[in-house]
This record gives sequence, structure tokens and C-alpha cells, in this order.
Amino acid sequence: MFSGLRLRLSLLYALSALALVALIGGGAYLVVASYFRDVTDLALQHKMTHEFHALAAPIPPELAGADRDWSLLRSESGFLQQRRTASGISEDDEADARDGDDDTTAAAEPSAGEILAYDGELAAIFVLPLDRDGQLLFDPNPAVPPAPDLSALQAALSDGSDVRTVVLPDGRDVRLLTYPLTRSDGPAALQLGRVLGDQEQVLRQLMIGLLALGSLSMMLVGAGSWWLAGRALRPAQDAWERQQRFVASASHELRTPLTLIRASAEVALRGMAPDNADQRELLGDVISESDHMRRLVNDLLTLSRLDSGQLPLSVTLIDLSVLLTEIQRKTARLGAEREVTVALGAVAGTLNADPDWLRQVLLILLDNALRHTPAGGQIVLAAVVQGRGVCLSVADSGNGIAPEHLPHIFERFYRADPARSREGGNAGLGLAIAKGLVEAMGGQVGAASEPGRGTRIWLSFPHA
Repeated sequence: MFSGLRLRLSLLYALSALALVALIGGGAYLVVASYFRDVTDLALQHKMTHEFHALAAPIPPELAGADRDWSLLRSESGFLQQRRTASGISEDDEADARDGDDDTTAAAEPSAGEILAYDGELAAIFVLPLDRDGQLLFDPNPAVPPAPDLSALQAALSDGSDVRTVVLPDGRDVRLLTYPLTRSDGPAALQLGRVLGDQEQVLRQLMIGLLALGSLSMMLVGAGSWWLAGRALRPAQDAWERQQRFVASASHELRTPLTLIRASAEVALRGMAPDNADQRELLGDVISESDHMRRLVNDLLTLSRLDSGQLPLSVTLIDLSVLLTEIQRKTARLGAEREVTVALGAVAGTLNADPDWLRQVLLILLDNALRHTPAGGQIVLAAVVQGRGVCLSVADSGNGIAPEHLPHIFERFYRADPARSREGGNAGLGLAIAKGLVEAMGGQVGAASEPGRGTRIWLSFPHA
């Protein structure tokens, strides 16, 4: 029991850690991917602004704003000063370069230092001057660019601009920015793009790193969770084992005095005068309660063995037709005393189980059915082959069980409503014992009931 609980706690800890690692790793991946996308879009817009200025075309307001954002990004990144130092360009040289241009050019064109700072990003952008049919008018690119995307062109001509990511025939992703020109002469539109292969390579490496880090973290967390769960459950496991040893010892110790009490009461009853009715009745109660206590002690001992996994099992091949016929014959006499018919339904199949414990399970179910089936009712004991298993069932025509009680009838000491009271029974342990015995033999148990129409309890075992 505790090993399963320890495993569940370890899995809970590990899954919680996995969710945290996935949240942090996924967040980091999304932040980097979003950064790449935003920087790429800003670079495309900055480049588009430069191309509009070179063609002496009016610059759309959104491109002018994007150009200011790009300049702010460059100034905040710290790259500019680093590239100035690396290239040997001084701030005075850059100032001289700016003084050589007019104000409009200075506002639109990047300076020499800025170009050196971001030449890697901007040089990766290709430019496609297109007519309205999507034909390339001339190629200003140092390398052969990808073919124009006609759907992006049509969307830009219709909506004023278009930005999208497309997949080239060779599988590479390209970020495209398309703007129609506002001049009547020259190209109808400019389509700028950047192949995202280098960014995707970085993202793949980041993903591999996150997965490796996550796997290592999961192994460490799993080992730590297993150790922590075992340490947390150790006091409870020790207390549970002491309780089981106490129950088993008490059950053994109670058997002898109960046997002596019953034997003494039987001897006294045999020596009692027949006309002393009151004393005979009292001794009969002592014998009856001794039997009840003995059954309760046996039930507690069985439960203790089930909980500790020390139930002795002698598994053998059982012919269900022989076993069920014997049980039906014995319980039919008890049913006749209560005016309840105990019948044998269809019986077929064999299974591997302990015959003594399986007999006790069926007797528990039949006793429970007899106590809750009114006079004139019927109980049917059956066994049928279902697929690769065998299903045994005990069905009665009794009072039935209310739906709110049905899921709990196999719990220990559970008492349903008064219509299903356990007076005279086994203190609510019978069905719990039956469930534990069936599961110990590799089977499953379940119940179906409808108030006023009876109850059917079934046992499912693998076919022998």
C-alpha cells in the first residue's frame, strides 16, 4: 500500500516540477522567439524606410515610427559603441558623415557607425522591386533572392501593407514585408524579406538545451521526490505496521478466550434444567454473541493479512460448475428457511484461484443477499465466460441500494440506509473482505443495483 502511495507522491512531485520547468523553459523560448520576430520586423521596416527614401517616395507614417523604434533599439542595445570601437570609426568621423548630408537624409539614412553595427541584420534582407503582376523589375541584391510571393503582393496592394512568414520550396522560412509605392512611376511595390534560417538554428539549439536541462532536472527531481516521499511516509508506515501487528496479535489472542467462553456456555446449557427458560435463553445469547465475536475476530485477522500482503494463497484450477453447484446446494437450505429461493443460473468456465478463499467470497455475497432479500424473493448464482475472462455473479431481487450508497458498499464499516442495515451481520466488513480477497487473487469486483429491484454483485477473473 505504502509503496503505491510513495510512487504516487513521487509522480506528483515530479509532475509539479515538470510543469514548472516546462513553464519556465517555454516562457524563455517564447520570449526569444518573440524577440527575433520583433527585431526582424523592425529591421524590415527600417530597410523599407531606407528604400522609400532612396526612391524619393513619400514614407508612410507607420514606417517612420518603426524607423524611430529601430534607432532606439540600436541605441539601447550597446552594439553601436562596440562596433565603433571594433571598426576604428570615431564619433568625430561619424559626425562628419552626418554633417555631409542634409537634414532629411540624416533623419532617414542610418549613419556609418549604425550600418556597421547592424550590417549583419540588414545585409540579410533582400529587396524585390515588383510591378503589379509580381514581376521582378530589377535585382539589387548581391545574391539570388527567393521568388516573389504573389499573395503577399496582392494583399499589400489591397490593404496598404502586408507582413507574413512564408515557407520556401526548400523548406526555409522567410519573413516578408510588402508595401505598395506611392509614386506613379517606378515599381508598383517593394517586397522585402529575410530568411530566418539563422534564427531557427538558434531556436533549435535553445530548444535542445532546454530539453536537456529539463531531462536532467526531471531525473534529479525524480530521485529527490522518491527519497522525500519515502522519508515523509516512514512514520506513517511504521505506525501502520505496528497497528497491523497489534490487530493480528489481538485477533490470535482473542480466539482462545472466545472458544473457552463458548465451550463453557455450551456445557452449562447442556446441564441446565429444561424448565429454566430464562437461564437457557441467557446462555444461548452468550453462545450467539461468542460466535459473532469469533467471526469479527476472523474478519479482522483476514483484513490484517490482506493489508500486510501476507494472505496465504493456494492457487489451483477451479471448475466453476462443481464449486457453484456445491455452494448453491448448501445455501439453498438456508434460503428455504427464509422463504428465499437460491437458484443456479448459467455456469461455465474455469479459473485459477484459491478455492477456499473464493468459496468464502461467494458465501459472503450470498449471506449478504439472503439478509436483504424479503420472503418470496430469489437469488441467482451464475458464471459466464466473457471475452478473455470469467464473470461470476450473485443477483438478488431484494430491496436494492440507493445510488448515493452504491459506490461505498465495499468500504470497511460502511453502513447504508436502514433498508440495507447490517444488523446481525459482520459489522460492515463482509463486502470489504470480499473485495480484498478477489483483488488478492487477481480479480475485480463491482456492483449494480436499482432500489426496489435488487442488486447484482459480480466478480471478474482472467480465464484459466
